[in-house]
Amino acid sequence: MAVKKESWVNQGSVNYETIAQSASFRGLIQAKKQFIIPATVFFFVFYFALPVLTSYSKALNAPAIGPVSWAWLFAFAQFVMTWALCILYSKRAAQFDAIVEQVKREAQEGGNA
Repeated sequence: MAVKKESWVNQGSVNYETIAQSASFRGLIQAKKQFIIPATVFFFVFYFALPVLTSYSKALNAPAIGPVSWAWLFAFAQFVMTWALCILYSKRAAQFDAIVEQVKREAQEGGNA
């Protein structure tokens, strides 16, 4: 079964510089940065907070629920946070895909909008 390629790819004359300078492509890059950078910063801060707090503080050693300490709850919350970020990114990626399709349409039509 043959893979159907987009006509603008088959022509061999894709002008990547024009696409990179288009408003829709710049909007895509900006939208991705607005999501990915804060999500990444949050992830690293949340992830590294556990070893830092357990190494240099006694704050997480206190019991939270019976014999279970706050450190164990924080560690479990990291799993929840990872799944939540994955779900959020999957939903946001659908929006990015729509913008990518718009960029491809504009490139196919020869537009630089």
